[in-house]
Amino acid sequence: MRILIRTFFRGLRLVLAPVMLISEKLSTPQAVERSPEAQARVDEACRDLALYQFRTCPFCIKVRKEIARLGLEIELRDAQLDPDHRRALSAGGGRVKVPCLKIAHDDGTNEWLYESDDINAWLHRHFGKADAQAA
Repeated sequence: MRILIRTFFRGLRLVLAPVMLISEKLSTPQAVERSPEAQARVDEACRDLALYQFRTCPFCIKVRKEIARLGLEIELRDAQLDPDHRRALSAGGGRVKVPCLKIAHDDGTNEWLYESDDINAWLHRHFGKADAQAA
């Protein structure tokens, strides 16, 4: 019975994964507009960020849409398919749970931020409307 249930859910994921990815592409919003100087500052700040994610995780999709909406160039690290990223997430963040935003601070420490709502709120505080209006 257990094998039957596992097979069912694997099949369901195989069917739903392309639908979720296409839906993400079709519904991703336009990025905010910034002056070239402001965008360069944002791009520089994003070099200290990395998002550990799974391609078809709905919470990861939610964060990727917010990244696109804010016009951010954040490195995406697939913790599902890349064993090195999975190990780094487990060692640094303490658990393999996605989405997780790795924030490298100037003092050399890393902050690991979990939960899509918390990540989106952090992104908004650092790159949201005030930043776009300053451009």
